[in-house]
Amino acid sequence: MNLSENMPLRPRPTVEQIDREIDRLESSRELKKAITSTIKNLIVIAAAAVLITNVLLSVLMVNRSSMNPTLKDGDIVISFKWLGIKRGDIVAFHYNNKILLKRVIAKAGDWVNIGEDGTVYVNDEALDEPYVTEKSLRECNITLPYQVPDGSIFVMGDHRANSLDSRMQEIGAVKEEDVAGRVLLRIWPLSRIYFFG
Repeated sequence: MNLSENMPLRPRPTVEQIDREIDRLESSRELKKAITSTIKNLIVIAAAAVLITNVLLSVLMVNRSSMNPTLKDGDIVISFKWLGIKRGDIVAFHYNNKILLKRVIAKAGDWVNIGEDGTVYVNDEALDEPYVTEKSLRECNITLPYQVPDGSIFVMGDHRANSLDSRMQEIGAVKEEDVAGRVLLRIWPLSRIYFFG
């Protein structure tokens, strides 16, 4: 007995059914291509973001009060690497497995002196520091006047009475190679967005 004789014959598909199946397969292929392309693009974007944050910029949260009133606890700032540093800039630098934020007071070769009242002098000229609300010498244990060594910067916090900075031998002058970047932008809180330029 021949089995094929007892099996019902399947009807042949119509042209419309074949066209629909072809369309379905093409749509499936296009969907797979779109998904693959999207995944590749996301990987490239993620890699670029990691590269940018590791090479060009850092997003940092302020968690101390040493830069009050300019930067407050909880502020979020962006620091950019490879930018020139000048007096008055706020920089992020590596210290003791942490990143600290301080203001650049003097550069290599400059002479720094601090009066008993907390007035800061660079090369015998008193600095105009509108960002400081209360001057303080604090516990300065470096020998004044102090000359900033080559390849280094002298930094201080804006909240002079509550800042661990270059006035202390523990930190001293910060080597330029330890600078993680120059703070250019405060992005949080939104009400205090500010470009430091």
